[in-house]
Amino acid sequence: MNENSQDLDNYLDNHYIHRSNWLRAAVLGANDGILSTASLAIGVAAATDFREPIILATLAGLVAGALSMAAGEYVSVSSQTDVEKADIQREKIELKEMPEIELQRLAEIYEKRGLKKETALIVAKELTVKDALGAHIRDELGINEMSQAKPVQAALASGAAFTIGGLLPFLVTLFLPLNSIVYSLYGFAIFFLIILGALAAKTGGSDILKAVIRITFWGTVAMGLTALVGHLFNVNVG
Repeated sequence: MNENSQDLDNYLDNHYIHRSNWLRAAVLGANDGILSTASLAIGVAAATDFREPIILATLAGLVAGALSMAAGEYVSVSSQTDVEKADIQREKIELKEMPEIELQRLAEIYEKRGLKKETALIVAKELTVKDALGAHIRDELGINEMSQAKPVQAALASGAAFTIGGLLPFLVTLFLPLNSIVYSLYGFAIFFLIILGALAAKTGGSDILKAVIRITFWGTVAMGLTALVGHLFNVNVG
């Protein structure tokens, strides 16, 4: 019996949805790091014949982007956390002031999910006895351990992922020949994006080819437009 229970726990732990929070932040950060840093480098490289401005602009974009990504993710997810906390606090008050109405509301939720009215009420009563607030948080508000916002985790994942992603095109600006730097940046950025898309799809259990095509297409569009801007202005930075 214990072995079967452990197998069930292992099966549940292997579901991809458990990875959704940190995976979303990490993929977004790495993708933005590769794309924005490479695009910035391409735009500057298209407007100058010197390596130093490219390196300086890319490094500045890398640092600023990583900090901005981490701060933005923290603020965004913190806002979600504030909403969740406010709803939970309101739920506590409602459970204290009108427990019967809250019990009926919980029973209606289970009834809408397919339980008979009598069964739904029994389930609602039993869950209320065990953990009334937990039942309402999970089934009425839709907040659970997997979906609950974690600002610090999201900020660290985004900032670190952006830094790792941005370092890749930055290394290209340091070591590859200047006369073909634009094409090198584009080629390596697409290569990095393909690897990222494949890894993210595999980790999340989604279609790898679809993820690679999507990330390659939008990466090409972004870098192409940035290069076009650099060529149009063609400012000789020296």
